[in-house]
Amino acid sequence: MLRGGRNGFKEVVTRGHEQESIDIEIQFRMEIAGYNRLATYSLEIAQGKKGMPVVRREILKYKRGRYGKPFHFLEFQNGEGYAITNEEDFSKPDEELDREPQKLKSADTLAINGLGQFERFKAAQAFRRLLEDWHISDFHINDARGVKDDEDAVHLSDNGANLPAFARYMFEQHPNEFELVKQKMRDRVPGISDIEVKVTEDGRLLVRYQDGAFSEPFIDRNLSDGTVKMFAYLLLLHDPKPHPVLCIEEPENQLYPQLMTLLAEEFQQYAHRGGQVFVSTHSPQFLNAVPIESLFHIDKVEGVSRIVPIADDPLISAQLLRNETA
Repeated sequence: MLRGGRNGFKEVVTRGHEQESIDIEIQFRMEIAGYNRLATYSLEIAQGKKGMPVVRREILKYKRGRYGKPFHFLEFQNGEGYAITNEEDFSKPDEELDREPQKLKSADTLAINGLGQFERFKAAQAFRRLLEDWHISDFHINDARGVKDDEDAVHLSDNGANLPAFARYMFEQHPNEFELVKQKMRDRVPGISDIEVKVTEDGRLLVRYQDGAFSEPFIDRNLSDGTVKMFAYLLLLHDPKPHPVLCIEEPENQLYPQLMTLLAEEFQQYAHRGGQVFVSTHSPQFLNAVPIESLFHIDKVEGVSRIVPIADDPLISAQLLRNETA
């Protein structure tokens, strides 16, 4: 279901363009039916009756061969459309592919969400799985602290509430990565000598941090926000199965400025392992540690925000080339 906040579609669309659609296009590579394909997902969201948002058009397309135009494997308009069910048969010409007509429950429903649950719609299923693996971090220190229920946690949750469970998973299933995280914590947080996940008497989990100057470890409620947040970020960035897209907002909050250079390097290493990383930041230390070709800024022109590469700004580019800091 589509939602646009308390005041609906008009709070999302650009002012003065309420009668137009919001157009989103995502281009990506993924494996479909055993072949690596460059696919394009297009989505048009418009204002329907009573001001409610509707899906005006939704398309998933990619080339079936090396040449020719991308073929539409899924296409819907206002809640009705079709999806191809035998797309893996690349020997068949386009006109012989099986189109299965579908009608969605309502026009505000995404076809990719519903059809992506079925095995026979392979392109839709692959794209839905890709979207589900995105990680939009909304980390909250208070949610991550304290005793937590034991649960299966193969990834850190968006808000960090399963931090003890994910730490235990890393310790048990990926001990080398967990040891690397602990070593980096020792190097970056004064006093930290060890980190462990303790199972309480009632079967719940608690992260304990050992300070080398004391015999008894500390629980996370007695530590700084920055220590807990750095541990969570390092676990996230050493996840053996990196997310295809990772989004982090202002990682500098609660962290010492001198740690931002090291954290920027961690994000770059994560990207080199296969994930695409988006970070919004106001930290000059973070920006100075990132290559200029990876930097963008938001520029507002006549009330419309645009994302502009830093490399396109001659003044800022010249400063960075002279090794002047942000």
